[in-house]
Amino acid sequence: MAKQPLPVEELSIWDDAQAMITKARAEGIETVHERLQQQTPHCKFCELGVSCRNCTMGPCKITPKAPRGVCGADADVIVARNFGRFIAGGSAGHSDHGRDLIEVLEAVVEGETTDYKITDEPKLRRIAEEVGIAVTERDIKDVATDLLEVFFGDFGSRKKEISFLSRVPQKRKDIWNKLGMTPRGVDREIAEMMHRTHMGCDNDAPNTMIHAARTSLSDGWGGSMIGTELSDVIFGTPSPSMSEANLGVIKEDKVNILVHGHNPVVSEMILAAARDPEIIAEAKALGASGINVAGLCCTGNELLMRQGIPMAGNHLMTELAIITGAVEAVVVDYQCIMPSLVQVSGCYHTRFIDTAQKARFSGAIHFDIHPHNALEQAREIVRLAVKAYAERDASRVDIPCEPVKIMTGFSNEAVISALGGTLDPLVQAIIAGDVRGAVGIVGCNNPKFKQDSMNVGLAKELIKKDILVLVTGCVTTAAGKAGLLVPEAIEMAGPGLKKVCGALGIPPVLHYGSCVDNARILQLCAALANALNVDISDLPVGASSPEWYSEKAAAIGLYAVASGIYTHLGHPPNILGSETVTNLAVSGLQDLVGASFVIEPDPVKAAELFDIRIKAKRKGLGLSE
Repeated sequence: MAKQPLPVEELSIWDDAQAMITKARAEGIETVHERLQQQTPHCKFCELGVSCRNCTMGPCKITPKAPRGVCGADADVIVARNFGRFIAGGSAGHSDHGRDLIEVLEAVVEGETTDYKITDEPKLRRIAEEVGIAVTERDIKDVATDLLEVFFGDFGSRKKEISFLSRVPQKRKDIWNKLGMTPRGVDREIAEMMHRTHMGCDNDAPNTMIHAARTSLSDGWGGSMIGTELSDVIFGTPSPSMSEANLGVIKEDKVNILVHGHNPVVSEMILAAARDPEIIAEAKALGASGINVAGLCCTGNELLMRQGIPMAGNHLMTELAIITGAVEAVVVDYQCIMPSLVQVSGCYHTRFIDTAQKARFSGAIHFDIHPHNALEQAREIVRLAVKAYAERDASRVDIPCEPVKIMTGFSNEAVISALGGTLDPLVQAIIAGDVRGAVGIVGCNNPKFKQDSMNVGLAKELIKKDILVLVTGCVTTAAGKAGLLVPEAIEMAGPGLKKVCGALGIPPVLHYGSCVDNARILQLCAALANALNVDISDLPVGASSPEWYSEKAAAIGLYAVASGIYTHLGHPPNILGSETVTNLAVSGLQDLVGASFVIEPDPVKAAELFDIRIKAKRKGLGLSE
């Protein structure tokens, strides 16, 4: 017997999402919510992490009557193995993004492309100097060539530590060295994790978990940080600007192209092509008033931060954006792209276009984009979208709302500039208690939660307590739709935060970029710790991924904890089948690295836990609570 679909009011807090879910049901289009119902109840062994299929003597599952797998591994070993591989997958995703940016810079330096360029030369020189490269009176391409060698080396096996550990407080580095947690190379740590979790290798759960932390750190302070910094170098370092968010950014009178994925290498070229006067003229000849590019998920965040391009939605809005009936093309690169988008696009005139060999989708139109042909391919894609406009069925178009305003573009450079060129005013605001602390809310949507209820609920509760909030990734759209990303949102903040943000003309919730840009938050925490001559774990800061779902989110959470940042998750990873691993995550890591995970599905209670943590850290620094 088919399950009755849940009321739309239980699925999302947003009117635009509810309207499009209703439309999808009326048109017989399946979405993520129906598929979740079909997949429940989930396998309890998998949820607990006690099933193993790492060899063909199994697969095995641990039960009271069968407490060991065929090889003899118990629940602790199996759970740690599974979690380690989960972290390796997440670290690989964000770090491979970073590698792609290195390769684009290499193409620029070697003259293989004119579509990309070094846009922020001063930043390239700054980061080169940070990692020990001479920059004085040297040509920018010579400096870039040396930087390429350093960053390519960060992915290898020859170093004792990755380059951006130059940013890490010495007290934190000493902890990592003592624990054997210092990240040496991105690919090295990922490959070693796969080796350790092969049958007959690392059969000590805490030891496996230590290497999981090391693997995640190679991402946070390595692959992700490289990706963020080189994106700034190539496409420009973000600065504050205004934009818009929600499904209302899709325009009925225009050719609408949605860019989706994580890497700005493709989406920046799509935007450039969409601004080509010749192609715009072709769109107008078909009756459109122009070409509109809007973002989904993190590649949307990348364009939003640098170009002010509006955000149509986050992860659980991706299918619903197509269901408006007004989208001519969805252009994707990689990560967090549901294969269902191909089927949903096929229900309309929408062209679904993939662009990366590492992320092909059955049924998609494929364009193979590389640095040497990027803009040429992008023009072909945009022309394909223009032609699709002629096939749009106006009777099926339903854009359910008007867009809301948001402020974006808060890179560390922009924040420091707004503070007068130094972090001292922020440090003084923290000392005075006007800003009691800061929490980064990052990550995903998960259909197991009412969409964005945790993301928005936690942000609102924190700013009431004079805790500054930084958002990245899918939380960005949620915070924007909730009215938290505009200066007027200070009316929802506590008196101290209201005073500070009001004086600067900024929101109490700052958009810090895409998920890979969580590296910006790491860098900011390190800079604050260095300014106060303390460890990161001594700071009144925290991190949260309330509605997370992905391997990347788990890697982010683990590198935050390993860096000394208390980290909240709205639901646990698949580790509860091991008391040893669970206890290590929620308490044992506190003794080792000065931070731990906390699991709490209620946003009010989660905010209270952060408040307790921040009070304790302020007291430890000799500050008023």
